[in-house]
Amino acid sequence: MVAQWAQMEVASVNLGDQRLNNRLPILLSALGDGPNLSIPAACGGHADTQAAYRFFDNPKVTFEQILLPHHEQTLQRMSQQEVVLLVQDSSEIELDRPNQEIVGVGELDGSRRGVLLHEMHAFTVDGIPLGTLWAECINRTQGVSHESAKQKRKQRQQKPLEEKESQRWITGLKHATGAALALPKVQCVCIADSEADIYEWFAEPRNESEEPLTRDGRDVPQLHWLVRACQDRALQIQTDGGKTELCQRHLQEQVLATPVLYEADFLIRERDAKTGVERRSRRVAREARHAKVQVRAATVTLRPPWRFDRKLPPVTVNVVLVSEIKPPKGEPPVQWVLVTTLPVNTPDQVRKIVEYYCVRWNIEILFRTLKSGCRIEHRRFEHVDRILPAMALYLIVAWRTMFVCRMGRSCPDADCETIFEPGEWKAVWAAVHQKNPPKKKPRLREIVHLIARLGGYVERPSSEPGAQTVWIGLQRMHDLAVAWKTFGPETEMKSC
Repeated sequence: MVAQWAQMEVASVNLGDQRLNNRLPILLSALGDGPNLSIPAACGGHADTQAAYRFFDNPKVTFEQILLPHHEQTLQRMSQQEVVLLVQDSSEIELDRPNQEIVGVGELDGSRRGVLLHEMHAFTVDGIPLGTLWAECINRTQGVSHESAKQKRKQRQQKPLEEKESQRWITGLKHATGAALALPKVQCVCIADSEADIYEWFAEPRNESEEPLTRDGRDVPQLHWLVRACQDRALQIQTDGGKTELCQRHLQEQVLATPVLYEADFLIRERDAKTGVERRSRRVAREARHAKVQVRAATVTLRPPWRFDRKLPPVTVNVVLVSEIKPPKGEPPVQWVLVTTLPVNTPDQVRKIVEYYCVRWNIEILFRTLKSGCRIEHRRFEHVDRILPAMALYLIVAWRTMFVCRMGRSCPDADCETIFEPGEWKAVWAAVHQKNPPKKKPRLREIVHLIARLGGYVERPSSEPGAQTVWIGLQRMHDLAVAWKTFGPETEMKSC
């Protein structure tokens, strides 16, 4: 039986063949019910398994075409919000195989093989995932440069941005602008980490419409953005006569000279170093801790950097500096330099910017769900052209898993049947409580917690289940729901 959510999510699919269109929701439902199972185990039979592999092997089935109906549904969910956060990030998908090399897979860093997945995901301000708005895969089939760092830097300086991989951030920003134009009543904010600290991003036009939008009698830009800076950029000032002069100060020094707007306590998450020889302060391992931070804000004008092929304009931006006061001994202080177009006129506006950036962490959870929950790096395909469509399908599954998890937190009192079918929540209730389900439908939070308990979640005061226990629980829920619909008390068994 095909899950209702899967049918709705890809209802507008057009793969150029009706048989392929019919197969997509069947596959999405099967893989969604068992995200960490192998494809044969999720499909449940020889014929369905063969159909699945033929589906991924069809040249009409591509990464972009599978995600297209999901993009449309994401826009529909975005249209119901006042503010949507469009978070961009990249993740390496390692596809090394010890015994068999996958045909067509490029290099990640010279020693590892795989593809780079770049994703822009839509979230509400409280972290509910709305879906993938745009994504692309970068496959370095030509290999990677093995020149020295100095030589690589020189080569980058002589290469147009459009020929660099960093162009993906600008492309994502343009897609975000397109979404904002399509949804004039929704305020979109495009958010990215320090890899997007590219001056061309800051100089990118944000309002491409002929007429400015108005809201409450005010002109509103189509799109705002928020980027964590990694470069302490030079500034410039404008004199009373309208001339620009170089400023001796840089970005961080200018903001540090402003008064503290407020102090706050942050929970700093633990982090593992990717390599044993990592020395960069933002990538070394650290333990989780509570940090006391000071928050400042300022408006500055950035001095444009030199480019060999174009002249960039100066850009006026707002900057929010979040800096830890007294870090533990031996630990580098936490510091965020957030460059944005959002207003910083009041402490409440600045606080909102910091809260928006905190939502960025959810895309890391999405990638973790894709890799650990959906096990995309362990799928045994022989060619990269088959892996990419499967990755698109599992991206939708990863979104669904996170959506269930976050809805239980953000909408705890909602009717559980807004997400789950009657046979699903009743089977879970009966399995956990060992008694008949109630006549009155439980709250959504209660059912999400019961599902997570099936996945190993232990109830604690003031705790919420994470994505891992939810994705394991959803798989067990599917098995229980099949048994409930087949043998449950509401089933009328016909005598032979």
